[in-house]
Amino acid sequence: MPQWIKIDPVTRIEGHAKITLQLDDNGHVSDARFHVVEFRGFEKFCEGRPFTEMPGITPRVCGICPVSHVLASAKAGDALLAVDIPPAARKLRRLMNLGQILQSHALSFFHLSAPDLLLGWDTPAAQRNVFGLMAADPDLARRGIRLRQFGQEVIEILGGRKIHPAWAVPGGVREPLTEAGRTRIRTAIPEAKATASHALDKFRALLDTFETETQVFGNFPSLFLGLIAPDGSWEHYEGHLRVMDAGGNILADRVDPARYLDIIGEAVETSSYLKSPYYRPMGYPAGLYRVGPLARLNLCRRMGTPLADAELERFKSLGWGAVTSSFLYHYARLIEILACVELIERLLDEPDILSDHLRADAGINQRRGVGASEAPRGTLFHDYEVDRNGLITRVNLIIATGQNNLAMNRTIAQIARHYIQGPTIPEPLLNRVEAGIRAYDPCLSCSTHAAGVPALHIQLLAPDGRVLDERRRE
Repeated sequence: MPQWIKIDPVTRIEGHAKITLQLDDNGHVSDARFHVVEFRGFEKFCEGRPFTEMPGITPRVCGICPVSHVLASAKAGDALLAVDIPPAARKLRRLMNLGQILQSHALSFFHLSAPDLLLGWDTPAAQRNVFGLMAADPDLARRGIRLRQFGQEVIEILGGRKIHPAWAVPGGVREPLTEAGRTRIRTAIPEAKATASHALDKFRALLDTFETETQVFGNFPSLFLGLIAPDGSWEHYEGHLRVMDAGGNILADRVDPARYLDIIGEAVETSSYLKSPYYRPMGYPAGLYRVGPLARLNLCRRMGTPLADAELERFKSLGWGAVTSSFLYHYARLIEILACVELIERLLDEPDILSDHLRADAGINQRRGVGASEAPRGTLFHDYEVDRNGLITRVNLIIATGQNNLAMNRTIAQIARHYIQGPTIPEPLLNRVEAGIRAYDPCLSCSTHAAGVPALHIQLLAPDGRVLDERRRE
């Protein structure tokens, strides 16, 4: 029987992960596990709090995507109030979410992944980082910093701060967009659009170089899940849930996000604190599905903006039915950045974007409210139940990184099986395994985002469970 290293519970260790590889009798990798050893707790310690406090509490789940949590939380509050928020508030929430997706994607591509993609897998670790990228290509590094700054400024202009803005609330938003704020955002759009196009050109030029990685880094059939607009366009804030298979066949469509439990189940593995959601009709683990940029682009027919639509057509030509390589999360991420810039520009021209009618007033009208939104890493669910006084009695959070958990495990197994031959772990393999995980841009338990060199522990096990080799990065 295979033996696995036991992970004892530890206090929160932000950004830390562990991988175990299982060898068969012939020295080949038979299985691999990705362990997240951080313990969350938001679902329990939010119990007893007023639901109106949740948009202020839950953004603390993550310092990189707090906007995603504040929006999903506010939407759950809207459902508890049973209100339709004012049109201007809806547009402003969409505007902030676009800024959030843009800034997070920019961080992922330019700061965390570009050192591998542009400097090479075998570059010494001391140089294979954002500082090495600055030395090798200072213009691209500067562009990446400026692009992320643009997304953060959209958030700050609307919410008053770049991180944990307490701006979206049940029933709407707190403050309007000012004319000065709109002008400031408009001024930065041409540069942001140029940077997104430049990065896309650069990545497309590298695709032939990364032919092996495209085939090996998480390239397997799976399901894909995400929000989709009623007309089949790319969606990031509203819409309904769609599930598609690798052949492009739609398995579930027009599913109300409030009924997500009809199609999503949650499993727990003893090897990780990260939950493992699955597509309920197919059971666990056969119901493996992926979320995030790769899924969203597979699910949609169009991005809804001219430049991004042209890129989507190129992207879809890389697959049959669906694009199944997780390596192409990077490509999808860049296309979404371009779409975000174009959509931000369009929203600024809405006639009521400066309106100060931003709140719907009501009391508790429903005892359960579900808020769903697309976070940078995938579909995010906030599910609250309250008593008649509006105090939280139950919370369920389904985080995007967790929904990719099964896929991340399959990805590292595929990479390890391709590169490991024998009882040792060469350093380039270590980096390739990290890069396979990084393609998903995980926030481990959605509480941290590893910058620089993440702490990683890989163990290579014999069939009897003996540790043959291990490598650590702290």
